Amino acid sequence: MCTNFAGTRNEAWVKKTLGVGLPLELGRLEVFPGYLALVAMLDASRQSAEINSARFGLIPNWAKDAAIGRKTYNCRSETVAEKPSYRTPWRKRQFAIALMDHFYEPNWETGKAERWQICRRDGEPMGVASIWDRWIEPLTGEVVTSFSMLTVNADGHPVMGRFHRPGDEKRSVVLLPTDSFNDWLHASVEEAQNMIVVPAPGLLECAWAPRQPAKMGLFD
Repeated sequence: MCTNFAGTRNEAWVKKTLGVGLPLELGRLEVFPGYLALVAMLDASRQSAEINSARFGLIPNWAKDAAIGRKTYNCRSETVAEKPSYRTPWRKRQFAIALMDHFYEPNWETGKAERWQICRRDGEPMGVASIWDRWIEPLTGEVVTSFSMLTVNADGHPVMGRFHRPGDEKRSVVLLPTDSFNDWLHASVEEAQNMIVVPAPGLLECAWAPRQPAKMGLFD
């Protein structure tokens, strides 16, 4: 399960793949559940892509509070059409793409969890298939957009099969080919289901990436 990633600041890549620029407010460099991140979704007319800030961890529109988002940042693609938190956004085709340079997973090969970074071998940023929803904060009336990243079984994958505890099922986020970003955003439910596949062998690489001491930066 992906709980931590680095959102991309590569505006040239975003313009090339989605035809739009990045907003002025970019949020934090590293994203965890509950943090804002940049995602692509369709505009209100459902004709064109736009980039919005959304909270990592989907908050269903029926939720009593935002705490559920601490458990809904990843969504199993096998059950997305059934689970109460996800089935309405899925049925309504509220598809999004989380935009990132890389993401992190725990590697247990030494016998303890170590933080590793996963990225594309070619150095390009990546887009992860996601769904989104909007929730109204009861006390303030604030409209909160949030999202969950779809995951798929990755048992035996040369990279994604290396992560999580021994004996646990291996999972991977769903990486979309860059030339299919708009296809995903405009997809029917059936088309979207067919786009949910494990990353191709050779697409990804990984490396040990221990956490650095906290530093105050431009986006903190």
